[in-house]
Amino acid sequence: MNDARRSADHDLAQARAALARGEMSHAAGHLAGAIAHAPTLPETHELLSLLAARADGGLDLFPLERHAFVGTIVARAHLLAAAGRPEDGLPLLVAASGNTPGTDWAGVPWVSDPALAVRMEPSLLARVVMQLCTAIGDPAPLQGRDSLRPYLTLMRHAVTAHPGHALLLGAGSALARRLGETRLAVDWAELAVAAESTKLGEIWLGYAYRSAGRTGEALEALGRAVAHDPDDLSVYADIAATLADDGRLDEALSWADRALARDPTYDCAVHTAGRLRFRADGDLTHLVRVADFQRDHPDDAHEHTDLADCCRGVPWLGHVPPAGFPRHDPRRRPPVSQRPSAAAIERLRRVASPTWGHPPTAYDAALGLVLVEPDELLALLIHTPPVDPGMAGSASRSDRAWWERTARVWACLGLLHHGADEPWACSARRRRLVELVSDGTDQITEAALFALVVYAWVDPAARIDVAALITRRLIDAARGENGMSTASAWSIAQMALATPEIDPAASRLAASMAEARAATLGPDVPQQRRRGTTRRLLRWLSGGLSPRSPQ
Repeated sequence: MNDARRSADHDLAQARAALARGEMSHAAGHLAGAIAHAPTLPETHELLSLLAARADGGLDLFPLERHAFVGTIVARAHLLAAAGRPEDGLPLLVAASGNTPGTDWAGVPWVSDPALAVRMEPSLLARVVMQLCTAIGDPAPLQGRDSLRPYLTLMRHAVTAHPGHALLLGAGSALARRLGETRLAVDWAELAVAAESTKLGEIWLGYAYRSAGRTGEALEALGRAVAHDPDDLSVYADIAATLADDGRLDEALSWADRALARDPTYDCAVHTAGRLRFRADGDLTHLVRVADFQRDHPDDAHEHTDLADCCRGVPWLGHVPPAGFPRHDPRRRPPVSQRPSAAAIERLRRVASPTWGHPPTAYDAALGLVLVEPDELLALLIHTPPVDPGMAGSASRSDRAWWERTARVWACLGLLHHGADEPWACSARRRRLVELVSDGTDQITEAALFALVVYAWVDPAARIDVAALITRRLIDAARGENGMSTASAWSIAQMALATPEIDPAASRLAASMAEARAATLGPDVPQQRRRGTTRRLLRWLSGGLSPRSPQ
C-alpha cells in the first residue's frame, strides 16, 4: 500500500507540472496512472476535476480504445458522472471491477449516492450488475469483497426506488449471494419470483436457497426453471450438482444423463457427468474422457473446474507427492558436464510448481520450456537449481527435497515440447524419456515416467505405448527389482493409477500396492489377503493366470 501511495504521489506531481505547462494530454496520462495506483485518493479526484474544468469536461483526454489502460477507463467513468451522466460511467467502473475485483474502484461517493439508483433505468442497472456478477466469480474471493460492497449499496437504493422490479431484484440477489449476504439474497430472490416467475428468477432463487443450505427448496426452484425452459441444459447440470452435494448421486447422474440425451456435446453436462461418474466408481476413464472433450472443444461457453476438482489432492493427477520418494542417486546416472545456464534456471523457476490443475494443464504450463534446449533440460535433471525462494516453507530440508523433485518433474515435462511435430513412436522426446526411465530407479526415473503419463493424457495415440511402459515399471516395483524401494513402489503405483488406458489388472495391482503401503489397513481386509491379491495380479500380468478379477 505504501508503494502504491508513493507511485500515485509521483504521478500526481507529474500531472500538476504538466497541467501548469498546459500539457493536457500528459497531465491526463499521469492522472490515469495515479487513479490506477490509488483509486479513491482525494487529491487525485480534486486534480481530475480541475483538469475537467480546464479541458471542457476532459472526456477527449481519456478515450475508450481497444486495450485501454484501466486508469483511463476509470477516469472517464468519473468524468461522465461529474458531467451528469453517471449511468454512462457506471458500466465503465463495473468493467474495471470485473477485471480486478480486489481494487476499490467503486469506493467513491457518486456510486453510493441514492440519486444514482433513482436516475438509472432499473433494467439497465440490472444488466450492468449481471455483467459484474459474471466477472467476479461465484462466490467472489473473500479478500476482494469489501471493494465490491458499494455496488451492493447501490442495489439496496435501487430496490427501494423500484420495488417489485423482478429483474432488478434477481440481479441484486445474485450480487448479494456472491458477497456472502445469503439472507439478503434469499429475500430479494423470493420477492423477484413473487413479482414474476421466470426461468432466470427461479434459477436465482434456487442458487440463493442452495447457498442458505435449503436444498429441498433449491431443487424445487430449479425444477420450476426447467419447466419454464426444458431446453436449457445448464439447469440440468445445476440440479445434478445440487443433488450430488446432497449425497444423492444416483439422482444426480440421472439428471446429467437426461441432459446428455438431449445434447451429447453440451459442455456443462459432459463435465458434470464425468465428475459424478468418477466420484461414483473412481474409474479414471471418466476423467480422461472429460480431458479429451475439453481438448476437442476449446470454445466451450465458459471455463469448467470439474476435472481439476477431481484431480486436486491426488498424487500425480494434481501434485508431486511431497513424501515417500526415493532420493536421487547420482551414481545411477552418467555425469553431465554441462551445467544449466542462468536463463534455463530462470525459465524453469517460472513454470515449476508442485501442484497443477490436472495433467493437461501441466503439459500446457511446460510449453515455455521449449525455449530451453534439451541438453540444458537434461543438465537441470542432474544439477537442479537451489530451492525456489518463493516456495512456502522452503527453508526446511523436506521442502528443499520436494523442490528438487518438482524441478526434475518440470524439466522432463519440458522435454515433451521438443520435436513435438514428430510421430510419438519414433520421436526424440520419447527416446529421451525412455532412456531416463530405463536407467535405475530414482527421482529422475519417476520424473520421466510422469512426463510419459502426462503425454498419454494429451495424445490418445500414445496411450497404449505409455500404458505398457508404466506397466513394465509397475511389475518391477511389485517384484522389488532394479533396486526398487518401498517408497518408490508406492509412487509408481500411484502413477499407474493416473495412467490412461492402463490394463485393468495393472490398475488393480497398483491399487493393491498403494493400499498395502497405507498407514492403516481396513479391518475387513486382512494384510495377508492384500498380499495375496498383489501376488495374484502380478502373476496375471506376467502371464500366469486367467484374467478374472481377484477374489
